[in-house]
Amino acid sequence: MRLSNLIVGATLLEAAIAAPAVHQHKREAVTTTVQAKVTVVVGSDGSALNQPPAADSPAGAVTTISSAPAVQATSSAAAQTAAASSEVPSVTSSSQSASSSDSSSGVTIGAAGVKGITYSPYTSSGSCKSASEVKADLASLTGYPVLRLYGVDCDQVANVLQAKSPSQKLFLGIFNVGQIQEGVQTIASAVEKYGSWNDIVTVSVGNELVNGGQATPSQVGQYISTAKSALTAAGYTGSVVSVDTFIAVINNPELCKYSDYMAVNAHAYFDKNTIASDAGTWLLQQIERVYTACGGEKTVVVTESGWPSQGQTYGLAVPSKENQKAAVESIIKSCGSDTYLFTAFNDYWKADGPYGVEKYFGVLSN
Repeated sequence: MRLSNLIVGATLLEAAIAAPAVHQHKREAVTTTVQAKVTVVVGSDGSALNQPPAADSPAGAVTTISSAPAVQATSSAAAQTAAASSEVPSVTSSSQSASSSDSSSGVTIGAAGVKGITYSPYTSSGSCKSASEVKADLASLTGYPVLRLYGVDCDQVANVLQAKSPSQKLFLGIFNVGQIQEGVQTIASAVEKYGSWNDIVTVSVGNELVNGGQATPSQVGQYISTAKSALTAAGYTGSVVSVDTFIAVINNPELCKYSDYMAVNAHAYFDKNTIASDAGTWLLQQIERVYTACGGEKTVVVTESGWPSQGQTYGLAVPSKENQKAAVESIIKSCGSDTYLFTAFNDYWKADGPYGVEKYFGVLSN
């Protein structure tokens, strides 16, 4: 009996795990996964009769952004925010009780209308900015009472301590939880040379560890305990926290036990059901939800919130400079005294990220 050859279409599935939603806060190698479709000719016994040639990747389909040191990315609430509204009902506790007032930092609202702003000391290529470049950046940030940093690389703690205005405070971060002792040593050395512990209002350990699947709540508690011990020995007696997304805290209230106050990241854009001018109202709701999830025992500070000026429309959320301005104004009006804006300048060193917005949260960029 004649056996006809069978033509079988086989599609190669993506092998990589989906990239973290947002926000990368450290430089890292970024790759793009490419889908390819190949046709294989097989005989009746299932063996391949011919070997298809390897498909060439389209030019630019796989890109690598290399910049040392490469460290893990962190993710924010993009992938989880949409589900949050159905998982946990919104609450209506008073914003006065939910907010931090000034108890978490000892600082008041500044001329910019918010508690502070985040800052990353990287050039568009991902290299470290020089001390003079950092100084030039900070000249535009004098209206923000607190500057939030994410790590200790690039001499950023020393450079920012030297460049900030005398009245400004710092919210510092130890990004690499595998090097907490080293991070504390770097911070302590910079403080000893260029300032005092009075310049530091908070030290965070990790960023979005639970949301990103990098740690369990109990592990976060261990990291905070380790950092507190090292920081106390170095002379610091201020607040120590671990920042996570608002929904990570709501879904994991164990996190409420460990931080001195609740430090959460929340971005209305990724809710997709919120327009820019309602960003502040939405954000205040998330503050109240976190406050309730923690039993009303912890004050809540939003350590990241903003709106992209470029990228794709996501539901009702439309990126534009005009909408970014509207979102920031709404945030200032609703809960500016409890919020750090994300971020000072566009982060061109990052990958585009979901919806192409990752680079474009800079509120001072054109």
